[in-house]
Amino acid sequence: MPVPALRLPSWVWVTGLTAGAIVAVGFLALEADNGVHPHPTAAASPKPAASPKQSVTPEAPPSTPGLPEKSGTGRRIVYSLSADRVWLVDADDRSRRTFTVWPGTVDPAPGTYTISVRTPATTGSDGVAVEHVVYFTVTSGINIAFSNAVDGSSPPPAPAGTQTGGIRLHKEDGAALWAFGATETRVRVVE
Repeated sequence: MPVPALRLPSWVWVTGLTAGAIVAVGFLALEADNGVHPHPTAAASPKPAASPKQSVTPEAPPSTPGLPEKSGTGRRIVYSLSADRVWLVDADDRSRRTFTVWPGTVDPAPGTYTISVRTPATTGSDGVAVEHVVYFTVTSGINIAFSNAVDGSSPPPAPAGTQTGGIRLHKEDGAALWAFGATETRVRVVE
């Protein structure tokens, strides 16, 4: 006589499969915890291990250009025409910040000037909305000033024959120069 097949209810199957999955996940988690744990920067930049007699020296930070010769003394803004670079210099003659700029088509003559007018925002002679405008001289009837584009863009090349006196800065550098350069702050322009 045939023996009837034993049927298990579905909940028994589901419970058994769930318990098996939990055991498998627990086992895998335990194995992962006992595995190798690389240091986050080890894969990005492996460094040689130092021996007891040898030390590893840190890499030198990129050098920044020093102040040009004959750039004056005391608290001032130094603008180098040949390097297209500005330095913000504290009263103790230490450079606080330096950055490159995009000069206009009209350069100021080398010499010492003072900031005469500050304008929070306006439209530049190239039609671009600018902010942090710091005027310090006039050359051939063209106002010479530091500023940055409101949208942070670099100026497009000026059309041939156009005279622009704006010395355009990166947005964060414009904010730094604005904070540093109050009215009557000296600006030293050097070759």
